[in-house]
Amino acid sequence: MLVIPAIDIMGGKAVRLYQGDYNKKTVYGDPVEIAQKFKGMGAKYLHIVDLDGAGASSPAPGESRLFNPGYDVIAEICAKVKIPVQVGGGIRSKEAAEKYLRIADRVILGTAAVKNPGFAGECIREYGADRIAVSVDVLGDEIAVCGWTENSGMNYLDFIELLKDVGVKTIIATDISKDGALSSPNWKMYEKIKGVNIIVSGGVSCEADVEKARGYYGVIVGKAYYEGKVDLEKCLNSKIAREE
Repeated sequence: MLVIPAIDIMGGKAVRLYQGDYNKKTVYGDPVEIAQKFKGMGAKYLHIVDLDGAGASSPAPGESRLFNPGYDVIAEICAKVKIPVQVGGGIRSKEAAEKYLRIADRVILGTAAVKNPGFAGECIREYGADRIAVSVDVLGDEIAVCGWTENSGMNYLDFIELLKDVGVKTIIATDISKDGALSSPNWKMYEKIKGVNIIVSGGVSCEADVEKARGYYGVIVGKAYYEGKVDLEKCLNSKIAREE
């Protein structure tokens, strides 16, 4: 199982939001330095989200489809840490996906895949299923989009079935109400999801939560590390982190 440290970037800084609220953020410092620290702890994979890109509306026809304000910082991280990185936030076109796949190992599609699940299928055919993941961001039972600022009205299980139909193998599933709340992940939600590799995201509060994620493809550790609730180095070097 992959234990994956998270770095969310806003305004060039590493931040964490509370339940996806852009007005409830805590700043933690320089994202490049934090990424290097994670590597030194033994991280084998990083999860990076450009929150500025994620919160932007989809471009109108004729507008730039490459609105990725965090790109330069993320490119610096990828160049310096030299471990696999998955990147999300505002990747809503093949041009944007290609741009990030030149520097990162995997891109995470969100809003674009909700509005057009076929887009995820196109990217998989072009780049391979191992290099594409989809973010399944759940509020209640429905999918949220545009950096969790809008409700799509689509049931998350129905959405996952559409993703499976187009060849998606890996999802990052987040209960938004748990994100940043240090209240443990929504395990009941994960039990309902079948047939894909699941990366547990949102709510990890302690090392017991990391242990409970055993058997899933991966678990993302964010605020629990930044607030000193999890010994991340211990988790990264634990037996479960070495399990295939």
